[in-house]
Amino acid sequence: MSPPSRAQNLAAIAYGLPFVWVGIQHFVDPEPFFPIVPTYLGWPEFWVHITGWTEVGVGIGIMIPRTRRLCATLMIAQLLLLYLGNLHMWVNDVAFNGHRFGPVGHTVRLAVQLGLIGLAAWIRSVAPQRASD
Repeated sequence: MSPPSRAQNLAAIAYGLPFVWVGIQHFVDPEPFFPIVPTYLGWPEFWVHITGWTEVGVGIGIMIPRTRRLCATLMIAQLLLLYLGNLHMWVNDVAFNGHRFGPVGHTVRLAVQLGLIGLAAWIRSVAPQRASD
């Protein structure tokens, strides 16, 4: 496969940067994220910090052509797992930073999540493929 084009690199960077920023927010101001953690998981501080690390790591990895394919796959898995928090917010009417989303807001969030999964799949499909992939 040919090296990624400039447009593919820019798309991957535009996709990865917000995840890096949000991941960093898990450390800078973690408290708003605590209520999002489903209660059945317990220990919200742990989960907020773990997801902060994974968002930063996978966000950076998706921007790097050499790790893009793997990290796009990990991003899909991460987004599916993180939706547990969104679903918890929806079912239990949990506010994020004092804001409740309501049915329309949660439906939009689901659509955005599915769109992000689709974009990660597209990024994966156009990522450079190594001989071992």
